[in-house]
Amino acid sequence: MIAKIGKGSNMYGAILYNQQKVDNENGAVLLLNKIPDTVDGRYSLAYFNKCFEPYLSANIKTEKTVRHISLNPDPADKVSDEQFTAMAQEYMERMGYGNQPYIVFKHTDIDRTHIHIVSTCVGIDGKKIPDDYDHKRSMAICRDLETKYNLQKATQQEQKQANKVLKPVDCHKGDIKSQIASVVRHLPKYYSFSTMGSYNALLSLFNITAEEVKGERNGETVNGLVYVALDENGNKVSNPFKASLFGKDAGVAQLQKHFEQSKEKMKANPARSVLKNTVELAIHTTSNETDFKKQLTEQGINTVVRRNSEGRIYGMTFIDHEVRTVWNGSQLDRNLSANMFNDWWNNDNKPELKIQDNPVSKANEIDNLPTKDLFEFLSQEHSPNTDLGLFSLLSDAQGEDYEEEQFANRMKKKKHPKHRR
Repeated sequence: MIAKIGKGSNMYGAILYNQQKVDNENGAVLLLNKIPDTVDGRYSLAYFNKCFEPYLSANIKTEKTVRHISLNPDPADKVSDEQFTAMAQEYMERMGYGNQPYIVFKHTDIDRTHIHIVSTCVGIDGKKIPDDYDHKRSMAICRDLETKYNLQKATQQEQKQANKVLKPVDCHKGDIKSQIASVVRHLPKYYSFSTMGSYNALLSLFNITAEEVKGERNGETVNGLVYVALDENGNKVSNPFKASLFGKDAGVAQLQKHFEQSKEKMKANPARSVLKNTVELAIHTTSNETDFKKQLTEQGINTVVRRNSEGRIYGMTFIDHEVRTVWNGSQLDRNLSANMFNDWWNNDNKPELKIQDNPVSKANEIDNLPTKDLFEFLSQEHSPNTDLGLFSLLSDAQGEDYEEEQFANRMKKKKHPKHRR
């Protein structure tokens, strides 16, 4: 099982991304934790956003207040809603978010059914919940959940790859040839990439570029490859080194074989859909290229942007270091092509989530509940002597249709039973 932890500041965008799946009947709400339910079991974007306001308003000095986590079993795993709910509860409890408000969404729009959890790292007292070493803790929890629920397990080879560390070339340290060798001899063993462009995108992270050279030998065209070191700005800072100096794995013939093998492996790689969702979420929760890249970097994903001399974006590559795969944007989805990012970052034409066009009806009155009252409700211990309950809070809610007025969107009633804590 693969877990991705996103850290951001746009709660509205994180909820919108998930609620859109529900609106389009490609998802469902499985669990509400520390969030009051509604009378009719229907929710709106404004309602969910309102439930987090007391925590976000109490925030003292935390910059990235939103946590957006996805738990992604292997497509071969058959996980019931009850198991997803139990896994989410155990995961959040062990990560330190058991007493936080969070929503568990199930997504069914791809072949890998998975869950997304939206929460905040700010406690009701305004203090940040510690998140030191959260990636390491998350991986340990996933391994335990794999065993507990008999899910597909990460292989020893994958774990070995995850521990392999390769260092970028430092042109100031000298012996550039040896530095290049330590990278190019190993990259094909640990990463899957299917084109020369994606290989160069990966190499660029290590301050290296590969260039194809062509010549003739005995009247026949011969293809070769040379490697050049780059500085931190991407400028060439060394003479070219022939690929033959670094062994056969660094040469054209062997790389072509690697490309073909990678294409086959990546076709069935479940990490593709996980990365696609992670990139889409970053689009809708960030406002510029810098924040977009930073959000993905924090989840172990590098973004390599290729521009021409006029500044037009002609290539987008995403490198997921957790599963060691390199993807062009268009490989993930046609809507993640270089043209889309060029329109966004160069022409200020950001793609928007499509919201269904349904008739507008009166929104549930809890959308207008004052934040102070909601804060008091969420702070309640709800002891047996307390007469305030979910239904008394919502008893005056009007209308059967619970919809987000500003998006003109009527929610479909959930087909699966919801659980709450």
